[in-house]
Amino acid sequence: MVNPGTPLNISLLLVLALAGLAWGAWQWMRRRRERLRWHAEMQQLQRQHESLQHQARQHAAAAERERIYRDLHDDLGARLLDLVYAAPDAALAGQARQALQTLRALVADAQRPPTTLRQLLGELAAETDNRLRSAGRELLWEQDPNLPDLPLDQATTLQLARIVREAVTNALRHAALRWLRVRLYEMDGVLMCDVTDDGHFEDANIGSGTGTRSMRARADDLGGQIAWHPGTLGGTKVTLRVPLAAPHG
Repeated sequence: MVNPGTPLNISLLLVLALAGLAWGAWQWMRRRRERLRWHAEMQQLQRQHESLQHQARQHAAAAERERIYRDLHDDLGARLLDLVYAAPDAALAGQARQALQTLRALVADAQRPPTTLRQLLGELAAETDNRLRSAGRELLWEQDPNLPDLPLDQATTLQLARIVREAVTNALRHAALRWLRVRLYEMDGVLMCDVTDDGHFEDANIGSGTGTRSMRARADDLGGQIAWHPGTLGGTKVTLRVPLAAPHG
């Protein structure tokens, strides 16, 4: 009979005890890894679920915007077109035609895909020239040929287009101008844009209207700055500075 108190048996018991501890530690680590993997998979599923919900909300919002723009174009557009032909004089017909052009531009902007800076500026130049010609005014469009042709997402495209368009609208509406100059160039990674008319500058009225407040909000969304100054020939100069890698909302 083997004596359990012999050194050999004690060593065997120690080995068995260590093996048991090692087995228990391995089992604990395995279960811990499984729990961590399970939690990671659950977090990934949660992120995917939230992403799908976000995409669904975006698609629903986009579909609703499309419906609203279609209704605006069909209903309001038809009424403006009636006003163009029913206006008692050429001035009122021109105002109705300008409002119709603005509405169509807004609808087109909302439905347009992402574009590039030069393509957007080319479209704005053609649109602005058409607006001023219709009003019997002259456009001076000065764009630096070395301006980088950077890609723009839809939000940035809309904000830039609406700022420039509103600056032109304000000049036509308030400045009694003969010509309008638009200059665009790049300086130290910043897009510089100024819109200057040869009309008259009214400092007291600047900033109080919905249009100028909207322009400030859009410039803020782009991470830029906008300001109004007296022009060199007595009119108004609108200066816009937007980082070419601007944040957008």
